[in-house]
Amino acid sequence: MKILLAVDGSSFSKAAVEELHKMTLPSHTEICIINVYEYPAMLGPELMATGGNLNNYFEEFISGAKKLGDKIVSEASDVLKSKNEALNITTAVVSGLPKSAILEKAEDWKADLIVVGSQGQGALSRLLLGSVSQYLATHAKCSVLIARDKNEG
Repeated sequence: MKILLAVDGSSFSKAAVEELHKMTLPSHTEICIINVYEYPAMLGPELMATGGNLNNYFEEFISGAKKLGDKIVSEASDVLKSKNEALNITTAVVSGLPKSAILEKAEDWKADLIVVGSQGQGALSRLLLGSVSQYLATHAKCSVLIARDKNEG
């Protein structure tokens, strides 16, 4: 079985990690944990802080996004391995639109299941981009498990 776990560090994605952690998985299960970061849509005060050097701004942004993404996928991997060290876990931190990047990875990797939280970070992001979990549920060629955080409304 091949499971793609998409995480962004939010409480909703932590619920997805916990849901997967609770499952009894076959020993040959492969899990790919993916974090997708987006380039900033607008240049604002952050650019001023870099002295207006656009290249430095984007280099710093990408470096920071990759570091944070690596931390997020590493933490998720640690949680899953705490229950079953035999799991074959790989990680990926990529740039793009989350719903497109997750779907593309699932198709390229031939995932049997995608696991995501019910929401991601930021209400504005959800409003502008639509629900990643809803998009995956309606467009994925494999099954999709949408985990809910029982403590969130």
